[in-house]
Amino acid sequence: MHLVPHRFIKIEVLIGIFLAAMLVGCSDNKPAGDKDAEKPVAVDLAAGKAVAEKNCAPCHGLDGKGKAPGIPNLGGQLDRYLVASLQEYKEGTRLHGALRDITAHLTENDIHNVAAYFSSLPPVAPEQGAVFSPFEHGKSLAPACTKCHGENGVSKTPGTPNLAGQQPHYFVTAVQEYLNTVRETSPMHALIRGLNRVDAESLALFFASQTPANRPPPPFGNPATGESKTILCAGCHGVHGVSSDSGTPSLASQDPIYLLNAIKAYRAKRRNEPMQRAVAALSDNDINNIAAYYTVQKSRPAENGPALVREITGKCDRCHGSATPGATVAFPNIRGQDKDYLIMALRAYRDGRRHSSVMHNMSVPYGDAIIESLASFYATKAAPPSK
Repeated sequence: MHLVPHRFIKIEVLIGIFLAAMLVGCSDNKPAGDKDAEKPVAVDLAAGKAVAEKNCAPCHGLDGKGKAPGIPNLGGQLDRYLVASLQEYKEGTRLHGALRDITAHLTENDIHNVAAYFSSLPPVAPEQGAVFSPFEHGKSLAPACTKCHGENGVSKTPGTPNLAGQQPHYFVTAVQEYLNTVRETSPMHALIRGLNRVDAESLALFFASQTPANRPPPPFGNPATGESKTILCAGCHGVHGVSSDSGTPSLASQDPIYLLNAIKAYRAKRRNEPMQRAVAALSDNDINNIAAYYTVQKSRPAENGPALVREITGKCDRCHGSATPGATVAFPNIRGQDKDYLIMALRAYRDGRRHSSVMHNMSVPYGDAIIESLASFYATKAAPPSK
């Protein structure tokens, strides 16, 4: 979440850093609250309708409803947001070939009039359908994995790793490495070939939200002796092997045989330069003790999947909710917005194809599954009347 993105760069971290600014169109250029934007402008709705009929209706309709997936709804949108957006297209700070050409021929009066016209329309009716839940989607896919990895990802088969509580970014990276043959072929290849990115990210979130089981000491190694050998490990894998980084696996409560084999693989043939350097000087006895130490450490879920959508959208609403119509920045209404447009916009911010340092920084943590969930949530909610 990109997942491997993203709140899958720690869905707790990402939740904390998301939404301090707008989702669909915040920009680093001329916020709507500057002195010029605050000057009252006389508008002519009839003239605005004429501009819309000539320039906007083929894509956005005279009713302000996008005529195809991925085209944003304009009906009932905040007029100052529309003005700010059109000005950015005109100035070239926001990129879109057709809109750059259209706005080049619009006067400031045209821009204010057409913005006022669309804002005066009733909001477009929300889309119908259920909100996409990455957690529930992952749960529906999980039974194919649990045949080997155990119920809810708690492995009871020696040599088979736990998936429960594992960091989601790492999980997706591992799936990709199996598919790309970076890791050796295994029985799971046949199961994961059909997974798309949203599937993999959803599985990652589901398993990350499960609680790992405590394990007894393995029949080899000394946990107490192994602790002193994990000083280098803790910098990446966390204290006692509980990782706080979405891309670095937790080792606590992991299957001891799997740990043993994985550490030895890095020492011999598995490619990862930092890991290869860290384990190069370890003896077999050291590895036995380290694996024993991490096996008996208590772990915890890396995420809270069932609460994810509620937590993130609660932060989105601080800027995009109906309670902030008087904010000094042109935050758009995103409730009732076209789902595909929301997905495209968030991906564009995340990937740096749409320029706003604020939105980019907030979107980076999100993978495609999280973005689809957010988009489906807002697309199915009724927009508040424009003010």
